[in-house]
Amino acid sequence: MLLRATLAGRKPWLMIAHIGDRLLVDGTRVGLIIGVPHEDGTPPYIVKWLSDGHIAMVVPDYHMRIERVGDRPDQYDQGPTPA
Repeated sequence: MLLRATLAGRKPWLMIAHIGDRLLVDGTRVGLIIGVPHEDGTPPYIVKWLSDGHIAMVVPDYHMRIERVGDRPDQYDQGPTPA
């Protein structure tokens, strides 16, 4: 619940991506992440859409997910860490 996460001082989820990951939109559109302006991997992302080559800066929403590439740990923060 958003209120509980806000009270805990944490976001309910956190999307993290790296260059080379893919951004999937409702299973209908795929983009290659070619730029991540923030060092911590948070949005927005610079994405090259594979269908037409268009490049755009994207702030993902709940219709999108990251498909990670390589041997990195899970990219999603699962909530507050125990104290």
